[in-house]
Amino acid sequence: MKLSTPEPDEVHAPTSTDRRLMYYISLLGFFAIFSTTISKNPVLPLFMQSIGSSDAVIGLISAISPFAGILFSFPVGVLSDRLGRRRLLIISGVIFLIAPLLYMFIDQPLWMIPIRFFHGTATAILGPVISTIIVERFFGRKGEMLGKYASSTLIGRTLAPLAGGIILSFFAAYPGIFRFQMVYVAAALAAVPVFVMTLFYRERNDRPLKVITLSVFKESFVNFFSHRRLRAIALVDMATYFAFGTFETFLPIFLASRGVDPYQTGIIFAVQVLLIATTKPVFGWIADRIDKRIQICAGLLLSGISIAAIALSSSFPHFIAISIGTGMGISLSTVATSAYVADISKKEEVGASMGALSSTMDIGHSTGPLVTGMVITVAGFSAGFFASFVLALVITGVFVWSVLE
Repeated sequence: MKLSTPEPDEVHAPTSTDRRLMYYISLLGFFAIFSTTISKNPVLPLFMQSIGSSDAVIGLISAISPFAGILFSFPVGVLSDRLGRRRLLIISGVIFLIAPLLYMFIDQPLWMIPIRFFHGTATAILGPVISTIIVERFFGRKGEMLGKYASSTLIGRTLAPLAGGIILSFFAAYPGIFRFQMVYVAAALAAVPVFVMTLFYRERNDRPLKVITLSVFKESFVNFFSHRRLRAIALVDMATYFAFGTFETFLPIFLASRGVDPYQTGIIFAVQVLLIATTKPVFGWIADRIDKRIQICAGLLLSGISIAAIALSSSFPHFIAISIGTGMGISLSTVATSAYVADISKKEEVGASMGALSSTMDIGHSTGPLVTGMVITVAGFSAGFFASFVLALVITGVFVWSVLE
């Protein structure tokens, strides 16, 4: 089976080939994210503890994978514009397949650092490349299709911890690290279809191999960040994921301090994941039909306001409402930012733009917990959560000023 991508400027009515390609991409994304998520949640910290890792090293290892995204997403986007999407997809498929097997040979915590970095490059490649394929193939419906793809990855991200927990429990009676190794066997098996599907993907406008110099990366970097509107969109995604990083890191701690049962905390997070997965295609469909700038501003402000309200809440229904508000804001904003970037980028630099957007997203996701943690240490939870709202408000102002015609 070979799936081909037509030229980016082709415009046609939806066909069975369109639908088949979207199912194909969504299934690839599901298995890829399932494989990477089951490799870290909940197995990674437990595995590290079992081989004598300290909390500090566990924290360092957890930060390594997002760092790969920060470092590689933009160069990957540039390379995909010059060398084609398929070659980069195959590289990611190879990494998805090999990386889980490497975990099985670890007996010293520090060996996890290079392996987690290596594994992180797989998602750093996959994200911007798949986004670029979608916006080129479905330009008139890119918001809707980006939303559908995001939903498929969220399903994988939701099911993976459940599967990992079941495997750990099933093999709990076995000595040593055998139960952890079984989780990584499952991760490798989930990566097999990813690898195979990347091999079968075809694109009509496949680029010839050629030498890529540093000046090419520099030129693409300058082109993106000197563009006022593109720069503003990147800041929006950074602020959105700054808030999301804060939410997922410090809400459980705050809830525990308020006496909320752990199972209720799980429900609060599950509601948000389910909401984002179900609303992204809808909000993507809306983004294709309204002014995306309005949707971006509404989503960013809603997520900021919701997180600021955490410190003012005290009951389970309030926290459920906050989880819903945060999820709605993230869903509204992020699906529209990717679509808006595709609208205003040059056709030959869409991949680079998607890569830059992915890098800034990872920066926000990483710095959110770091900065908020320092604020909470100095001034308490209220100030820490309020910082996300202040950042959202400031970036919204910058975005509005930057995108005015």
